[in-house]
Amino acid sequence: MAAKKAAKKSASKSAKAAIEPEVRVVQAAMGLAAVQGWRDTTMADIADAAGLNLADIHSLFGSKIAILAGLSRLADDAVLRGSDGDMAAEPVRDRLFDVIMRHLDALAPYKDGIAAVARDVSRDPGAMACLAAGPGRRSLRWMLEAARIQPWSLGAGLQLKGLGLVYLTVLRVWLDDDGDDLAKTMAALDKALGRVESLMEIIQRGPRRFRRRQDEEETAEAVE
Repeated sequence: MAAKKAAKKSASKSAKAAIEPEVRVVQAAMGLAAVQGWRDTTMADIADAAGLNLADIHSLFGSKIAILAGLSRLADDAVLRGSDGDMAAEPVRDRLFDVIMRHLDALAPYKDGIAAVARDVSRDPGAMACLAAGPGRRSLRWMLEAARIQPWSLGAGLQLKGLGLVYLTVLRVWLDDDGDDLAKTMAALDKALGRVESLMEIIQRGPRRFRRRQDEEETAEAVE
């Protein structure tokens, strides 16, 4: 009996060791958050659950906010791996729908933990500001890239703001959507995209219009 337990424990350790340390930390953090809340989860708790010591976790993530940034990065990587140039031929709305749903799919294994984080972080303005200005903004930029929407210097802020509003609206619905088909989430996303679709298209056309106007002005000056 003791031998079986030892073998099972050894197999569990081997399986855990096969997962990249960064992923193990994120998994441990979200698992603990789901059980005991994000605010009450310490870095030491996370290190123990991930099978690492504090020095290991310190070298990977300097804070709990950094772990959340790591989770965002994992989701971004999953979205970017599934993106290709063929998407550029699709309507903007379809591209954004696809990218956002794939981002949520990548977060699905951590859904309970994310719900706990959302509850606790909503009471911490400082943490919310850090997440929005750092990993949140970077993730939105990569989602635009994945959707093959060209960032435009004069309209980049509007692009990010529009996408951010859509994503946060849908994320709230997704956290409460227990349906296997995520019908509520997809309906909310379709509705939210409808609200900003015209703005996104105008912004996307903006650079071409700007360049055309520039060309016309330069041609007029050359003629004069």
